[in-house]
Amino acid sequence: MAETEHVITVEVRVALKTGILDAEAESIEKSLKLLGLAELTGVHTARVYVLTFTGLSEEEARRRAQRAIDQLLANPVIHRVELATRSA
Repeated sequence: MAETEHVITVEVRVALKTGILDAEAESIEKSLKLLGLAELTGVHTARVYVLTFTGLSEEEARRRAQRAIDQLLANPVIHRVELATRSA
């Protein structure tokens, strides 16, 4: 495979930090308990963005993903972010 065809996928997981109200998760938790999941002790929501880059090194793909996070995908005041990369 030529260098320009090298594909890197960066998975970005964005979730609310502990202590930030997650109204969607609270609503889902209440509904699930009403459906009989009485043992349920917590629900948390997160968004996953899958970014695919072609022709970049893994390091450069992570750097560009971080730029996307900083400029658009997450607010550092309320979000925590996890990155995972894989080559195709």
